[in-house]
Amino acid sequence: MEKTTGLQKGDKKLINAWAFYDWANSVYSLVISTAVFPIYYAGVTKGFESYVEVDKTIEFLGTTINPTSLYNYTVAFFMAIVAIMSPILSGIADYTGNKLKFLKFFCLLGSLSIIGLFFFKDEATLWIGLVLTITSGIGFWGSIVFYNAYLPEVAHPEQQDAVSAKGFIMGYIGSILLLIVCLAMIMGYETFGFESEGQATRISFIIVGLWWLGFAQVTYPKLPKKENIRTPKKGYLTSGFKELGKVWDELKNYKELRTFLFSFFFFSVGVQTIIYMAGIFGSEELELPTTNLIGAILLVQFVAIFGAYIFSNISKKYGNLTALKITIIIWGIVCFVAFSLDKTQENIELYFYGLGGLIGLVLGAIQSLSRSTYSKLLPETEDTATYFSFYDVTEKVAIVLGMVVFGALNAITGSMQWSVLFLAIFFLISFIIMSFIKKTKYVQ
Repeated sequence: MEKTTGLQKGDKKLINAWAFYDWANSVYSLVISTAVFPIYYAGVTKGFESYVEVDKTIEFLGTTINPTSLYNYTVAFFMAIVAIMSPILSGIADYTGNKLKFLKFFCLLGSLSIIGLFFFKDEATLWIGLVLTITSGIGFWGSIVFYNAYLPEVAHPEQQDAVSAKGFIMGYIGSILLLIVCLAMIMGYETFGFESEGQATRISFIIVGLWWLGFAQVTYPKLPKKENIRTPKKGYLTSGFKELGKVWDELKNYKELRTFLFSFFFFSVGVQTIIYMAGIFGSEELELPTTNLIGAILLVQFVAIFGAYIFSNISKKYGNLTALKITIIIWGIVCFVAFSLDKTQENIELYFYGLGGLIGLVLGAIQSLSRSTYSKLLPETEDTATYFSFYDVTEKVAIVLGMVVFGALNAITGSMQWSVLFLAIFFLISFIIMSFIKKTKYVQ
């Protein structure tokens, strides 16, 4: 027996409330994943007593390792955890109607972990930084599983491109505003009464965690509330696996959906790895100062707002698949441009800004269009969380592969440029696979 309460699907208030969670959580993607924390991590590890400039290694847990590769493997580790647990949790959520409870739990885990990053400040506390990188990542990506699963419940198929884009646009605006605040604190730390850039940076982690947790409260009351009075006979964990197995069997019957997931996997390897490594690439490989790095990342966010809007219109006129193919081509170009950059080039910071603008053009676009395209390809079903768990698991496994490949190539070659160039292969494979997807009623 099921009872549904709250606003009706397609209601403007419901759509705005759902999209507002992007405003709340996107500060993790920008400040923690992309901008401030990776740059802070690179700077702190360079100051370790065990840091060796010649081969760029540190000592950790009795081993010698490149700190950038260590960061790659840490991200890959928590992505693997999310990939394993999200299908189980999503199946349970679909069975019991508890998507909101899971969303709240992972939001709390992620935001408190970010606040805890305040205590990572030197070689002795490196383990704190790595552990909380893992738990904050699990919190963010775990919450996204359930957040994305609400899209078919808040918007009709013909609305989903625009609604998905609206969420990303709100996320970019909110995260840009907070990043500007953090940048002002870091660059003008003395004005704000801080002892150093490092202390100001660590205070910014607290602000990010509070922002995410606080603004998430706006979304929660408006989301659809489905109360399923169904009690599994053999426990929730078993039921979760059964739901997962059922959807896996159903996926075999939907060729276009399955083909899209393969294409999505390969371009996600490239996109998500570039997002995570952009700041460290600029800091380590190009040796750009923090101001230029964060400035370029801010540019990415500004351009991404317009990029999501531009490609949303392109998809309306020419179809989702054409718009996605264009973004994949541009991502491939990004890899070749990044490979060609060298720290000895004159005005290298301007080239980096140009690269940032190019990334921004397609960053929001490919994320928004992939989410809405997948939603449109879904069959009529109430098990949206389980279906979206496949989407999210595909992305997480892609990130695991991307980060491991990036870290391994960096450790072997001693240069991140070869790692970036190798990512172009994944975009090429994705483009080829997407060319085999046939048009449907909603996906053209």
